[in-house]
Amino acid sequence: MHLVSFDIFRTLGFPNTTVLKPDQFLRHKELLREADWVLFPEYWQLNALVHGLKCRVFPSIASYRVGHDKIEMTRAFQAVAPEHTPWTLIQANGPVEREMIWDTMAHPFVAKLPKASMGEGVWLIETREDWRRYCERTDVLYAQEYLPLDRDARVVVVGDRVLTAYWRTQADQGFYNNVARGGRIDTSPVPQVMTDLALRLARELGVDHAGFDIALVEGYPYVLEFNRLFGNQGLGRGGELQDAILAYLRQQSEPRDPDGPVEPAPLWPVAV
Repeated sequence: MHLVSFDIFRTLGFPNTTVLKPDQFLRHKELLREADWVLFPEYWQLNALVHGLKCRVFPSIASYRVGHDKIEMTRAFQAVAPEHTPWTLIQANGPVEREMIWDTMAHPFVAKLPKASMGEGVWLIETREDWRRYCERTDVLYAQEYLPLDRDARVVVVGDRVLTAYWRTQADQGFYNNVARGGRIDTSPVPQVMTDLALRLARELGVDHAGFDIALVEGYPYVLEFNRLFGNQGLGRGGELQDAILAYLRQQSEPRDPDGPVEPAPLWPVAV
């Protein structure tokens, strides 16, 4: 395979890979057209690459578009797995909508900015003043039921398989489980009901490179969100992710068996 990458750090060590700067990609149209895969472009490059130059991109188009903001992501979750999606209200930011959400949601509740990541832009709303400050920061109101958690699981999906899964325990200041906000990694076994949910969502939505955040409440899993560009803190050996991506790209490049694919064995066990 000949690969073109727009992210030198995520594809460091990939064989037969040309790295380009995103802002100069239109200077290399022929190289891009001839590549078997174009890896990790910026979101703003997608239309030109996919529709203009007919490139095959990884992560998938769905990984980008579903994961572009929390509003689109949540609505996709509600479409395919509403029973596993926390109750969420999404409204325009107007005075009537502010009051409706405040009066409707059980307190406390969670509010989020649509495009924030790494635990940023997430509020625990306990008071009117919390709600007022949040409303001043956003054009769209996103309010979600509060789940009583001291941890959640990060389930990493690459291609159509779970690469690994691990717990993220709550930060010292409480509320946040994200490692970027002080959460800690715990490699105790993650229940299969959680990894199964992440894999089901990935397959139904066409997402092939993501870290799904799954919560467990009294044994029942809920999906919180996914990150297309997830961190590598809990991935173990550095080569596992690279091997998984390359294996998936080769698999997708091979001719299809008319009798259908044989169900593959998992690439890696769940972290223990």
